[in-house]
Amino acid sequence: MTTFFGVRHLSPASAYHLCKELDEKKPDIILVEAPSDLNDQMKWFAHEETKMPAAILAYTSEAPIRTLLYPFAEYSPEYQAILWAYSHKTECRFMDLPSDVFLAIDTDISREDTEAPKNDGRTTEQVYRELEKVSEQSHNTFWERNFEQIESGFSKASQEFGKQLRYSSSDRPLRQAENSVREAYMKRVITECETEGFKNVFCVCGAYHVEGLKQNEPMTDEEFKALPRVQSNITLMPYSYYRLSEHSGYGAGNEAPAYFELLWKAIKAGNIENAGYEYLTKIAYNQRKQNHMVSAAEVIEASRLAKALAGIRGSKYPVLRDLKDAAITCMGHGNFSEISVSVANTEIGLKIGKLPDGVSRTSIQDDFYRNLKDLKLERYRSPEVQELKLDLRENIRVKSEKSAFLDLNRSFFLHRLRVIGVRFGKIGNTSSVWGEAWYLNWTPEAEIEIVEAALLGETVKLAAIFKMKERSDNSSDIASAAEVFEDAFLCGIPKAAEYALDKIQSLSVDSAAIEEISKTAQSLSNAIRYGDLRKLQTDTIIPLLSKLYLRACLILESSCNCDDTAANAVMQSMERINRVQLDNDFLDETEWLELIKRIAGRDDINTKCSGFAMATLIERGQVDENSLSAEVSRRLSKGVPAELGAGWFEGLAQKNRYSLIMRISLWRELDDYLKDLDDEEFKRALVFLRRAFADFSANEKSDISENLGQIWGIEPEQVADILMRETESEDIMQGLDDFDFGDI
Repeated sequence: MTTFFGVRHLSPASAYHLCKELDEKKPDIILVEAPSDLNDQMKWFAHEETKMPAAILAYTSEAPIRTLLYPFAEYSPEYQAILWAYSHKTECRFMDLPSDVFLAIDTDISREDTEAPKNDGRTTEQVYRELEKVSEQSHNTFWERNFEQIESGFSKASQEFGKQLRYSSSDRPLRQAENSVREAYMKRVITECETEGFKNVFCVCGAYHVEGLKQNEPMTDEEFKALPRVQSNITLMPYSYYRLSEHSGYGAGNEAPAYFELLWKAIKAGNIENAGYEYLTKIAYNQRKQNHMVSAAEVIEASRLAKALAGIRGSKYPVLRDLKDAAITCMGHGNFSEISVSVANTEIGLKIGKLPDGVSRTSIQDDFYRNLKDLKLERYRSPEVQELKLDLRENIRVKSEKSAFLDLNRSFFLHRLRVIGVRFGKIGNTSSVWGEAWYLNWTPEAEIEIVEAALLGETVKLAAIFKMKERSDNSSDIASAAEVFEDAFLCGIPKAAEYALDKIQSLSVDSAAIEEISKTAQSLSNAIRYGDLRKLQTDTIIPLLSKLYLRACLILESSCNCDDTAANAVMQSMERINRVQLDNDFLDETEWLELIKRIAGRDDINTKCSGFAMATLIERGQVDENSLSAEVSRRLSKGVPAELGAGWFEGLAQKNRYSLIMRISLWRELDDYLKDLDDEEFKRALVFLRRAFADFSANEKSDISENLGQIWGIEPEQVADILMRETESEDIMQGLDDFDFGDI
């Protein structure tokens, strides 16, 4: 005798009624819909240390990596079937196609799913859309309202739903073929069990497949041998409720994993209504944690409203939609934004699973977890974001070398993970060269990314080396090669740094863009400055930096002949090269200063660039008060077009503003310039000067007020009042009504 129990994945009611039927049928063997080559992993799901959610991950051994994921929650009917089997000492097996077959056929099917339908039939998704239109609710809500609340006869109702869905839809040819092959294989497994002598076979599968398993013939030996296969590997991994939710792209009929856990517990306890009470009180609790007041009366009123909505919408008990609508009305005062964070915490949450030691892993997974332990990072393997501050200097207060360089090695490890694409940590801003701030949190995505990195190398370090070598080989300009070099430097891998350095050397011959050269020079300069901190030998870097520095000096002046958009990039490049020269004594200062003086004095290039060059000279103490006054007078004179003078001033004000503010002669010249303009010229100059002063801070404007007050002979407070006052839009429009913007 064979019993078919049709389920919906991640359905609490499916799991509950399945366990009841297992108690009644007491089968000899249970077959579960999942890849049949994963049977040896099943024991871990029944292990006492295992905490749901968790998933089985199969992946191809060669690039491009394709993955097959089977996630389980505590209320997954498949998981409950496994637990029931182990607790009752009953044989349990997976019965679906092996994972290597799934992975072999997955690519073409996925490609077909993205194409437009080639027939007039309705796909499964289209049938769901029609169901939503007719029922005026999502198909998830439809299922919860009509199936999660069933008290008896669940199996019959679920199978009928699957049967009607099957007969109402007509998926694309390859998807239909896959279903036929899967069902033929599962029927083959069922037949084999009956041949082995099992009298009472119990099959747990998706409700959609029940009709096919009843009617289709089992797969023959010839068909079995003809199945395509691809070399693959299998591992188990912890999972999270966020990953299970539809918010991360995984639907499977579960939009709110944490809520459905509440529903599962309520159904098991025999009081389904408790799920609604728990849901609303958890939202209230989360609101209070965020210092938002929610009264008991509001919770009670929300509960009453949810019941009323359930009655109007046709169900005995409130479902998630009813509860959320009631919470928004009564606790969010009609605004979802007021309770959005609390709703997310209640419906999805931060729960993450756990697997016991000994679960099979790839070598890179083993290396990852070994590093977590050695570097004392295990407590950061959490779904909550945690800050980790690192001091990269040697800790002389400890005895062992391992402890002395613990933070430095942590930094190497986290940067290596970043390079291979494992999103375990995100680096933040730091104010010191010897410190780093990281924000760490663990997600199942990170576990998948570690598995996917297995093709790059057996350890995290080897994977990072391979990845950086690949990036170096694919670099088409020195800027991209410099990024690889900087990553190798941060990862503490000298071999990869040398490889990237050779690539920079070969590409630098043809490089002509100042921005590209300046960024590369900055990366090399940082490595030279902090090489000792990160244990990197820098002797081979110095000749290359010297070469790039000379190249920058040769092309910077001509690069300043550009438009305003490009001028911003040129000014940034000028600042980088200036900083590189200051940080490295072996670079010729005289040549750089002569170049900047030439740029500062030229009138035939972009004036923002010449103004920025003047600011650089002021910062380096190369301009006295009289020289600056003369240059300001020359640049801001009545005969110079307003946009050129304002552009020069804007470039001048890009850096070292405090020094500029303290030079009273500059503001006297600016004042004289504006006083000499007629009305039309003043309006034109005003437009450009407003842009030049746009990003001055309030304190900087206050200091300027003091200067102007001194020049005009009035109190600084009066000037500040005028400068800080918000101008009414009507005044601006009235003043500029006759202004011609056409040539700006």
